[in-house]
This record gives sequence, structure tokens and C-alpha cells, in this order.
Amino acid sequence: MKRRFFHTAMPVLVLLWAASGLGCNRSESSTTPEKNGKEEQKRLIQVSVQTVEPSPIRDILVLPAQTEAWQDVRVAADTGGRVDWIGPREGHQVKKDQLLARIDVAAHKAALDRAEAAFKLAEELYERRQKLHERKIINQEDLDRSLTERILAQGNLRQARIEYERGFTQAPISGFVNYLYVDQGEFVDKGKPLLDLVDVEKIKINVDMPELDVRFIQSGQAAKVTVDALPGSEWTGTVDFVSFKADPGTKTFQVRVVIPNADHRVRPGMIARVAFLRRVIPEAVTAPLFAIVEKSGERMVFVENDGIIQARAVSLGVIEGDRIQVTEGLNPGDRLVIAGQTFVEEGMKVQVQ
Repeated sequence: MKRRFFHTAMPVLVLLWAASGLGCNRSESSTTPEKNGKEEQKRLIQVSVQTVEPSPIRDILVLPAQTEAWQDVRVAADTGGRVDWIGPREGHQVKKDQLLARIDVAAHKAALDRAEAAFKLAEELYERRQKLHERKIINQEDLDRSLTERILAQGNLRQARIEYERGFTQAPISGFVNYLYVDQGEFVDKGKPLLDLVDVEKIKINVDMPELDVRFIQSGQAAKVTVDALPGSEWTGTVDFVSFKADPGTKTFQVRVVIPNADHRVRPGMIARVAFLRRVIPEAVTAPLFAIVEKSGERMVFVENDGIIQARAVSLGVIEGDRIQVTEGLNPGDRLVIAGQTFVEEGMKVQVQ
């Protein structure tokens, strides 16, 4: 009896198992397309795009330069002798015509006193002889001789006064004493340097301009100046001079830019950067610098069209900040890929964020 039940139940169990398997397969097959669609969507690379619109871009040329004092004067001794006195020291600020030093003034004063006495005597003698000539006591020759002596004495007096005044060295410009060459009590020869004066109220910036760019630069043009030693600061300068002749060694033209320096922060000899505006391109096609990708030696951008990537080889122009001009390969209205561009290729499907 038990054996008959076993043989009867086995076929039923097999049929139930097969039916359940078919049901499961039917259920799984009905959901597969939806799952596949979601998985495919997840596999698509996410990109961000930007519509290309023409906009003005400035063609700016930045060149290294060196600062120079507005005036840099080496003050020399007008006369030889012992340095009796020196006034300002290194770092002191002086005004124009301020007394800087005295050189052997006592000796020159003695010579001046002798010249003054000789002239006074010659003048008195001439006046007496003039009265005698009027009374016809002396002839004209004696009067002329006295006049000549007076003129010579006057010339000697003028020369003695000049030599005396040369002993007082005055500042030819206003500025700062940058270096002293002598100390008080030293002997100095005529023409030897006493001190250096620098005027830094304004600063000259000297730039070596390439010959292809000098045609864009004119006197009176504005320029932006930064100094490496003073980060975060910027000055607006004016082009003061553009050389008419190139340096034979470097084939560059000297351009001088002047900036104000009332606070004396900029010092001569510092390294500077000067930005010149060469031109403005009003309707330029531009792209962010980071959107440019280099592949196989070519510069490329990627454009999205209906979810499909197109690769474009581009030619580039001027750069301003983080933007660059694209002269060929990109058109207004294109949807430029600006995020995810390093992961895409020509013809690839993408999802725009």
C-alpha cells in the first residue's frame, strides 16, 4: 500500500516543480528589460556641458621687467681737499639744494678774502684816478690802466667766490642717501664721488619688448605692474618711452613704464611683471582652459550632440585668465563638454548632468 502511494505521488511532485520553475522564469523575463535599461543608464558617463557664446577677450602680453629709480645721482666733489663736514647719513631723506658736505672751506675762504681786498683796492684806486683825470692831472692811459686792474681784480674775486662755493656740496635732487663714499676728515680729489642719491617718488620699469609686439605699444598707454617681492599689490603705470632702435644683441626694444611710488614700497632693482593690452577681440569664440584635452599630440575639445560625443581638433589663440580663444574647431551654439571630458571618446553615449 505504501509503495503504491509513493509511485503515485512522484509524478505529481515533478509536475509541480516544473510549473514553479516556469513561473519563475516567466517573472524574471518580464523584468529584465527594465533592469537592463537602468544598468545601462548607470554605465553612461556623466558630463557637464556649456553652450558656446561669442564674447570679448583681451589680448594681454605679460613680460618680466626690472625696476629703476626715477633719478639716481652720484654726487661728486666739485673741489679737492679735506672733508670738513658731512650732514646726512645713509638712509636719510634730503631736499633739493640741501647742504650735504663741506670740503676745505677754510682755505677757500682765505683766498676769497684776499680777492675781495684786492678788488676793493683796485676799485678805490680807479675812483681816485678817475677824479684826477677829470681835473686833467693824469692822462687817459693811466686811467685805462687803472680800469684794467679793476676788471682783473673783479674777475679774480668772481673766481675765488666760485671756488669757495664749490666747497659747499648741495643736493642736486630730492631723494634718499643710498651710499656714502667718504667720511668726515678724509681727503677727496676733485671729481671723486661723495655719495649716491636716489629719487624713488616714481619708479621706472624697464621692459625688453619683442619686435613682433612693439607695434602694439605706444607712449601714454596704460599698463598693469606687479612686483614679485610685493605679492597681492598692483600698480597702474603709463608707458613713458618706446625705443626707436632695437638692441643689437637681443633684438628687443626697450619700453619704459612709470608708476607712482609715494609710499616708497617699490625699490630699484626689484623684479616686476608688466601686462600690456595689445588688442581686444570683440566676438571671440572661447573655451575654459580646462576644457582643452591633449591627445596624440593634438589639442581637442568634446562636444555633446543628442547624448553623443563628438571630438574636435582645435586651433587656439590668445589667453585671458582661465579662458582661451578657439580660432578653429568650435562654433557658437556648440554644447562644449566642460566636466568629464577626460573620460569620453568620439561617438560615445553620455548622460548630461
